[in-house]
Amino acid sequence: MPPYLLGLRLSGRRVVVVGGGRVAQRRVPALLAAGADVVLIAPEVTPSLDDLVADGRLTWLRRPYQDGDLAGAWLVQAAADDPKVNAAVAAEAEESRIWYVRADDAEASAAWTPATGQVGETSVGVLAGGDPRRAAGIRDAVVDGLRDATLVPLGGMRHSRHKPTGVALVGGGPGDPGLITVRGRQLLAQADVVVTDRLAPRLLLDELPADVEVIDAAKIPYGRTVTQERINDYLVEHAKAGRFVVRLKGGDPFVFGRGAEEVLHCARHGVPVTVVPGITSAVAVPSAAGIPVTHRGVAQEFHVVSAHVVPGDPASTVDWAALGRSQGTLVLLMAVERMDRIANALMRYGRSPDTPVAVVQDGTLPDQRALTATLGTVVEEMTAAGVRPPAIVVVGDVVDVAREIDMIRADYLASRAGSAASPADRHGDLGRAP
Repeated sequence: MPPYLLGLRLSGRRVVVVGGGRVAQRRVPALLAAGADVVLIAPEVTPSLDDLVADGRLTWLRRPYQDGDLAGAWLVQAAADDPKVNAAVAAEAEESRIWYVRADDAEASAAWTPATGQVGETSVGVLAGGDPRRAAGIRDAVVDGLRDATLVPLGGMRHSRHKPTGVALVGGGPGDPGLITVRGRQLLAQADVVVTDRLAPRLLLDELPADVEVIDAAKIPYGRTVTQERINDYLVEHAKAGRFVVRLKGGDPFVFGRGAEEVLHCARHGVPVTVVPGITSAVAVPSAAGIPVTHRGVAQEFHVVSAHVVPGDPASTVDWAALGRSQGTLVLLMAVERMDRIANALMRYGRSPDTPVAVVQDGTLPDQRALTATLGTVVEEMTAAGVRPPAIVVVGDVVDVAREIDMIRADYLASRAGSAASPADRHGDLGRAP
């Protein structure tokens, strides 16, 4: 017969766990999260369980199980390594009419522990006829679907009684729609209005219901633009009208994204704002091209610079002289049209013309492409390659680390193919995204 599923509210109730091994290590945190008063009985425990004991999260009886240990328990987990011990625990629990789970024998267990997951206030529990692997696989599929909003409950997430209010400032990541955070995707699925940037992951907009209002707040360099003031007004107007607004931005909203200006404007008008961090392109795009912004023995620091104001301009707050003297990695955003002035300033202040440089265009997207050069040749290389925004410029010896990785891979593939030919000279191109 199928088991009867029940959600136990264990807050303040005594739960006894017998055994201190890997099974107990998996189950105890979930019991603690449910508020249970956990008593652990075992001569030895894993380091993770020992940490919980040291933090005062549970009671550890450092000895073998003894008859009578289950007195006052509401639930028992028999997770000892010895089947005889588990059988004795089960016998006492059965006699005392206490629900028990035998980790070593599902058929002899009075209850089964489902594969569980949590998404917001939704708990998912799956039993698959006592097959834990199948149950875990089904659980993972359901939880993943709820988290990324591809599995939408009947009625839709937008009509949930727990629907957010106000504005959510969501960082959409560097471009690939798969790199938005789980929380960001959840809130996007609940939006009534989405105010989106040009660099936000556009494919996510195709997943929105037809009745969601999408406002294009693009700021195109040297082209059409929506003023920041108008964007601020959109957020407040729609939120005040009772709509849940998602402000979807590229990268992270607080990294050269003017997100704080939007939060300030909402705060002045009494509109609550939820900020969801995003993966900034300053780190993600170099990574997507295989470039580490730091590397042991090469670079112990990196600097992220908004290069929309050229060196020497009175409006610039960047200390280009210090960056020229620095040996750290430089990650330059919005630098494509100004790279000649930037390269000259860095060389003037101490950076060698031979310093490696990489330029990554359309990072993390299917048409990503990257080129390598030196500080002395990068402007010429970019012009010849027709580089256009959005592109990230990385200056520093870490670029050579990426080229070394690329060459080693090429050597390995050539050897696997049985080719005696040396790898092609890849200088000037780190390749396209897979």
